[in-house]
Amino acid sequence: MEVRPRVKATIAFGVVFGAVAIAGCSSAISSGSGGGAGEGAAAAPETSAAPTSPAPTTTIPPTTTLPPTTTSTTTTTTTTTTTTTTLPPTVVPVPRVDPPLAAIGSSGGGEASRVQQRLLDLGFWLSGADGSYGLTTIQAVMAFQKYMGFDATGSVDQQTADALTTMDLRPHARANSGTLVEVDKGKQLLFFVIDGRTEWILNTSTGNGQPYEEEDKNTPGEIVKGVSLTPSGLHQVNRERPEGWWEGDLGQIYRPKYFVGGVAVHGSNSIPNYPASHGCVRVSVPAMDWIWESGLMPMHTPVWVHDGA
Repeated sequence: MEVRPRVKATIAFGVVFGAVAIAGCSSAISSGSGGGAGEGAAAAPETSAAPTSPAPTTTIPPTTTLPPTTTSTTTTTTTTTTTTTTLPPTVVPVPRVDPPLAAIGSSGGGEASRVQQRLLDLGFWLSGADGSYGLTTIQAVMAFQKYMGFDATGSVDQQTADALTTMDLRPHARANSGTLVEVDKGKQLLFFVIDGRTEWILNTSTGNGQPYEEEDKNTPGEIVKGVSLTPSGLHQVNRERPEGWWEGDLGQIYRPKYFVGGVAVHGSNSIPNYPASHGCVRVSVPAMDWIWESGLMPMHTPVWVHDGA
């Protein structure tokens, strides 16, 4: 795919910092990878609402009373106003599918190819429209179902098939300007926004919010404690490990791209339909390979994490 030039991300919200201990997924980083790190305790940004302007005062015009000798004739003219809705340039219309898509469960074949192509057209990444109902197709279906608020099973039931068929606007993130990665913890989705337009959407699983106490995988005998939080706020990719699996303090992670402390977007073999990580942002292993190969998330890419609407 063609990736457009990157511009500085601009998002309309304020950021303030408060100290909250959070979990990191990763462990030691060699000096050649961008500096040392461990189980990260980081400052978790919070968003602050902009001050609200007072509503303007409405002035009611005085009533004119006519003299009793004057006859007043009132003529009422009805004007029909036609309102035309113009979509912002970052919201893209898409045609409906004809003939409609059918429910296929998790089976492959010709109809699976149509479902896959429709998902790609809507921006839900998968490896290709080959008719094989594999891992990346399941993940893309889950992402679509999460976006729609459906039960994210990864299987194309009739509700999912109908929604795929009739959708007429390309799904989009909350950010509508700049180039950034957006992580919506409410929807459990990751968005790639380029020049204000949402180009790709991935299924993800973020921190489950639960306290943990586990053995450090890199230092046997030591116990790691923390709370499994993915910190909200505006961050940026500050280090990365380009090759293979790495043993983090709390388990293995694949080709991570860190954006705050030990918290990273990384590949995993488990991306369920609910928050399940120690704080990192999980995507599938094939999706992580694609992120690296596409160049969509280089160093210093802004990463906006929020709780959703």
